[in-house]
Amino acid sequence: MESTAAQVRTSGSPDDGRTRERVTGLLMEHGPQTAAELATRLGISPAAVRRHLDALTATGSVSERLTREAHRGRGRPARHFLLTERGRSAFPHAYDDLALTALRHIAATAGPDAVRAVAEQQLAGLEVRCSTAVAEATRPDGAPVDRAQALAAALTAEGYAATASAISGGGQLCQHHCPVAHVAAEFPQLCEAETAVIGRLVGTHVQRLATIAHGDGICTTHIPGPVRPGNRSTPARPVRETPRATNERERTPA
Repeated sequence: MESTAAQVRTSGSPDDGRTRERVTGLLMEHGPQTAAELATRLGISPAAVRRHLDALTATGSVSERLTREAHRGRGRPARHFLLTERGRSAFPHAYDDLALTALRHIAATAGPDAVRAVAEQQLAGLEVRCSTAVAEATRPDGAPVDRAQALAAALTAEGYAATASAISGGGQLCQHHCPVAHVAAEFPQLCEAETAVIGRLVGTHVQRLATIAHGDGICTTHIPGPVRPGNRSTPARPVRETPRATNERERTPA
């Protein structure tokens, strides 16, 4: 008789397949979630969701991690499920092989600045479309966090599955899918150019905290809040400063 794990891997109806597609779609759109959270969104029982998660885990499309949430105190950590690289590969990815070949050639013949120029040109159309959407949804003097909400909707329409939220000290823009993740993993100029676009669209300097291209589950961009009188906002992560060379003429005589 087959083991339970083997039956999970081999059994499945068309309905099971559609439900598992919905599960992976939710994990891509909303990021890591518990079985209970997925069950609520799907409208089925947590036990049924766990069966599908077991099957997706067996195929390598989903993995799990233990997270101790603040409200749980010293209780048992929550089991969150997230897409693996194999799970993400089932979703459409732009460029990939052709783009990698082209960018490698450009980097070899013209250098990294030429790659950056290509990335900026590629994102120019996206910036125009998102700028129009943000302008239509917000006031010209709208706060960066409000503009980020409109930008998230525009990026979702472009296939980035983006969300925005207000946090202490500002806001966060999260992209749960990156159409060029495989290319950006080798050419970070794409992420750098995209970060610059986000900053221009929300109207302030932003800080990239995590990217799918570098192995994180979500692309996360920190949007600083307004600086209050007598108080300075602190970046979510310290920015490493370049050591300044000492000039002999600047030294104070003993």
